[in-house]
Amino acid sequence: MSTDSNDSLALWLRELSDRIIDGEQITREEALKITTIEGEENILLLCENADRIRQARCGNVVDLCSIVNVKSGNCSENCSFCSQSVHHQGKDSPVYGLKTEDEILEYAKAAEAAGAKRFCLVSQGRGIKYNSPKTNEFAQIISTVRRIIEETNVKPCCALGEITQEQAQQLKEAGVTRYNHNLEASANFYEKIVTTHTWQDRVDTVKNLKAVGIQACTGGIMGMGESWEDRVDLALSLRELEVESVPINLLNPREGTPLGEQNKLTPLQALKAIALFRFILPEQILRYAGGRETVMGEWQKQGLISGINAMLIGNYLTTLGQSPQEDQAMLESLGLEGGEAPVPYQNESIG
Repeated sequence: MSTDSNDSLALWLRELSDRIIDGEQITREEALKITTIEGEENILLLCENADRIRQARCGNVVDLCSIVNVKSGNCSENCSFCSQSVHHQGKDSPVYGLKTEDEILEYAKAAEAAGAKRFCLVSQGRGIKYNSPKTNEFAQIISTVRRIIEETNVKPCCALGEITQEQAQQLKEAGVTRYNHNLEASANFYEKIVTTHTWQDRVDTVKNLKAVGIQACTGGIMGMGESWEDRVDLALSLRELEVESVPINLLNPREGTPLGEQNKLTPLQALKAIALFRFILPEQILRYAGGRETVMGEWQKQGLISGINAMLIGNYLTTLGQSPQEDQAMLESLGLEGGEAPVPYQNESIG
């Protein structure tokens, strides 16, 4: 690309990021133009401007949370990326029933000791909305949430699949303020990776959460074979739903799943996706989630200055993460602080 072209791109990105910092929203056409940016130098220029938006709209606090898989394997759904599905149980994927309250509490205490401010209870399955009336699993989750609040200083979150508005209200009354329920992909691409439920089913749960005042932690997975247009449309859907927190997972293919042979994104492709999401979602908590260590490698730190302002720390559902100590050292090297990031739509200012 010529010097004139570089200068033109730099000017356009600067003007666009300034407008976003001032409170404007990017258009779909502008977002699609971002997806045409190629080459390391230009992608890093994009990341630089995404980081300007992050600093201006979110500040320098990186939101830290940890998760535990409270029930694993034999899931009824056929999500192509997941090794817990009964349709394609991944190699070495654990299978166990709901952990006890004491077991989950120990994980919560370990997460607190590692520096996490939030702790999410994640369960396989389509959702507690479909649980048999005879099961007491939801009641046990409610009880566990209350114990976490009483016995630790971490804020409990949940990811229990589809829920009704009434169940969401029960979680809120127990003390849950944020719930993870990813859209995973655009509406257009979704049926290519899941057929046992619909994209609209996911959206309906997000709306149930929002209706009772629970923050939606709702994002997706990059690298499943979706197009850049699909990534733009996913981010725009998240903007329309006004979700507060957006996990950005980078597919780490699991052996035995339909996507087990999928090529991983390159670090530059991942950085471009992260920056794109920050341009579309300037105030949202953008969270480094599954796959960041494997996909990003030596580029992992760059993501934190390309739009990211949150991380899962510790291990994931069926794979291991790097140590919390390494994460803390990475933040400190960039002058960032682990904690709780400002929540959009809460009228919290950046100091």
